[in-house]
Amino acid sequence: MSIKVKRRVHVAAAAIISADQQQVLIARRPSNVDHGGLWEFPGGKLAPYETGLEGLKRELHEELGVEIVCAQPLIRVHHEYPDKHILLDVWQVHEFAGEPFGREGQAVRWVPMSELSNYPFPAANLPILRAVRLPTEYLITGEELDEAHFDAFLERALREDKIRLVQLRAKQLDEAAYLARAQRALSLCREHGARLLLNGEPTLLDHIDADGIHLTSERLMQLERRPIAENKWLSASTHNQTQLTQAAVLGCDFVSLSPLRTTPSHPEVSPLGWHDFQQLVERAGMPVFALGGMTRFDANHARAVGAQGIASIRDFWK
Repeated sequence: MSIKVKRRVHVAAAAIISADQQQVLIARRPSNVDHGGLWEFPGGKLAPYETGLEGLKRELHEELGVEIVCAQPLIRVHHEYPDKHILLDVWQVHEFAGEPFGREGQAVRWVPMSELSNYPFPAANLPILRAVRLPTEYLITGEELDEAHFDAFLERALREDKIRLVQLRAKQLDEAAYLARAQRALSLCREHGARLLLNGEPTLLDHIDADGIHLTSERLMQLERRPIAENKWLSASTHNQTQLTQAAVLGCDFVSLSPLRTTPSHPEVSPLGWHDFQQLVERAGMPVFALGGMTRFDANHARAVGAQGIASIRDFWK
């Protein structure tokens, strides 16, 4: 009995971001191809021996008439279809030359990030839709400060460092004190256009209309289904392949993966290191933030090995 081997298709795709960082360019697939009529991020199949970036440069010139000036890896997505295995090698294009238009007759459109959910995409594009809406820096708050200092530190991170994704971690507070801190943190985040995730039970969203919930790795492994609505962000702490798999089962929108390096708070835990981190990220199927001894100097390296960016307490909370 013969075993049918699926075709493996390597595709390069681009999330082309507008100069104001508020819009992304998408294109409609022709009606006579797979997933015809759906929207996608521009790109195409790699030719033999092309790298992802080489193929993307060629495809964007052929499809849109633009030249890439500056691009960074965004996410790599493996997706199984009944007849083929797709690897989407996605790059975030920060700078380009030329005015994009549909050179092959396809519709192209600049779309506000907040409206991407209004457009139908192939299933394989879902992780890209998440990644393109997330920043590259993720602040996890310190919890040892009094309330006045806490508010001042958070406000400084939002105003001066332009942090746009915050996880409120405060294990030492009781529920009433946590909710009070969360309400003030939410007001500050709203003022600066940042998202706030609450580190705790999903029921916290019944009291505070934050942007989502962050699950500890222990809570992650106890759940059987996604515990919050699809219109809220769900993230989780992960440390190994088992937890990453569970995060995918629950439909987490993104995760942190740690520790990449040995940290003062957990010196007894063996770090993953960049090699093992990259191997885990490759098959995660969702945006992954590198956590554990990370600083801004690590951001480009983290992106290069497939991470969404870096998560940190110490480097952002000062």
